[in-house]
Amino acid sequence: MRRILLKLSGEALAGEKKTGFDEATVRMVALQVKQLTESGMQIGIVIGGGNFWRGRTSENIDRTKADQIGMLATVMNCIYVSEIFRSSGMKTSIMTPFACGSFTELFSKDAACRYFEEGKVVFFAGGTGHPYFSTDTGVVLRAVEVEADVILLAKSIDGVYDDDPDRNPEARKYDVVSIDEVIARNLKVVDMTASILARDNKMPMLVFGLGQENSIINTLQGDFTGTRVTV
Repeated sequence: MRRILLKLSGEALAGEKKTGFDEATVRMVALQVKQLTESGMQIGIVIGGGNFWRGRTSENIDRTKADQIGMLATVMNCIYVSEIFRSSGMKTSIMTPFACGSFTELFSKDAACRYFEEGKVVFFAGGTGHPYFSTDTGVVLRAVEVEADVILLAKSIDGVYDDDPDRNPEARKYDVVSIDEVIARNLKVVDMTASILARDNKMPMLVFGLGQENSIINTLQGDFTGTRVTV
């Protein structure tokens, strides 16, 4: 695998605080990504916004406006994480599907691929740029567009289960599961739109717990303990 897209959940980056940022967690991610880029791997990153915003918090907020707030939350996350990456010695670029003044630049496949070849870590913020689509859909869309080899889904849990492990202690973890089964059983690896997009474009995924030591490096270098989603 040479080019990967890493999806980080906002909640996972918040650490035990569950909101905002936990710099120690972000720096742990940065040091792993730096090691991978130094080995020649090209890495794009999508970050969720759940550490700041999770959908409509009030019936008085229009769904479109709520989703726009969520998009901006992902931009804030990418700016913060990008700065931690830069302070760790990496070069980065932040791309969005809409204009954010001088904060980011507009997404372009050609520019993103050029940045990969230059050794930059590319952050894809702002989701798809449209309401009713999650960052799950955003990460699969960008992975397909930039021709990534695989998507890494770094979550607060360590893989895909047949039920919610927080509510059901008997929930069974999958080592391998097909995207067809994910869709048929609505296993919520990513949302349904993202699952179908991954299936139709044959984009595999690796799901693992971010909090485990060296989890990103281990996932890519053979010591994988999460769930492999095949296509």
